[in-house]
Amino acid sequence: MTSCPGDPPRLGATDMSARLGMKPYNAALKELQRGLKAIQQAYLSSGHKAVIVLEGWDAAGKGGLIRRMSAPLDPRSFKVWPIGAPGDYYRDRHYLLRFMERLPPNGAIAVFDRSWCGRVLVERVEALTPERRWRMAYDEIRDFERMLLGDGTRLVKLFLHITPDVQLDRFEERLRDPLKRWKLTYEDFRNRAKWDAYIEATDEMFARTSTEAAPWRVIPANDKRHARIEALRSIVHVLSDGIPLEPVLPDDKVLDAADRVLNVEEDLIASLRGRTE
Repeated sequence: MTSCPGDPPRLGATDMSARLGMKPYNAALKELQRGLKAIQQAYLSSGHKAVIVLEGWDAAGKGGLIRRMSAPLDPRSFKVWPIGAPGDYYRDRHYLLRFMERLPPNGAIAVFDRSWCGRVLVERVEALTPERRWRMAYDEIRDFERMLLGDGTRLVKLFLHITPDVQLDRFEERLRDPLKRWKLTYEDFRNRAKWDAYIEATDEMFARTSTEAAPWRVIPANDKRHARIEALRSIVHVLSDGIPLEPVLPDDKVLDAADRVLNVEEDLIASLRGRTE
C-alpha cells in the first residue's frame, strides 16, 4: 500500500513485501490506462491541468512507470520532463525557475522525473548548495506547491522506494543487458555509498513538505508490477477526483456535417443528438 497521506511517511516504516502476479497486473494496468485516457480527454475539454512528481532511488522504476503512464496518452498534451543537473543558464538563477517554465498549460499533464525537491535531496547530500540555502527551500517548496494548487493544478507526489539489495540486483541487470547499460552511471554507485544520508534527507523532506493538500506517497517498489499499479492508482485517483470522465460528444454542427457526409445509420446520429441535448 502507499503511505497514508494524513501523516508524513518515513522510508523505514514502509512495508516492502507486496508482490503482484502477472495476470492481475495486466488486468489492472489495462483498466488504469483506460482511466488515464479518459482523464486526458476530460482535461482537454475542461481546461484542468496536473503535475506528477516522481522521486526515488536510482533503479527504483521511474522510467518503467513513465512508459506505462504515457503509452495510452496523446503526447500533444502530455509532457515528461527528465530533470538532471542544471545547465549554466539555470545555475545563475533561482532553482525554481526551470520548473516554472515547464509547468503545464490548461488542459495538459506534466510529469517531472525528479523535481524541485532535489534542492533538499541531492543538493543537500552532495553539498552542492550551502546549508542555509537548502534549509530555506522547505518553505519555498511548500509555497511553490501551494501556488500550483491555488492556480487549479492537480498535484501528485510519489517516491519510489527500494531496498539496497534490490538496487544492487538491478544495477547488475543493467550491466548485463546491452539495451540497459546506458542507464548505469558512475553517479549511481556514488549515490549508493551515501544511502543513509539520502534516507535522512528524504525523511526530512517528507516531514517538511508533505501537507494535507499535497501529500507525499511512498510506493514500495521492490516488485515492479506492484509499484506500477499502486503508483498509477494514486495518479488516477487524484487526477480524476470530482471530474466527469464521460467521453465528450460532438456538437450539433459536427453531427450535421457527419449526417451529410458519412454513410452511418440515422439511429447513430439521432442517439448522439439526444445525448447532447
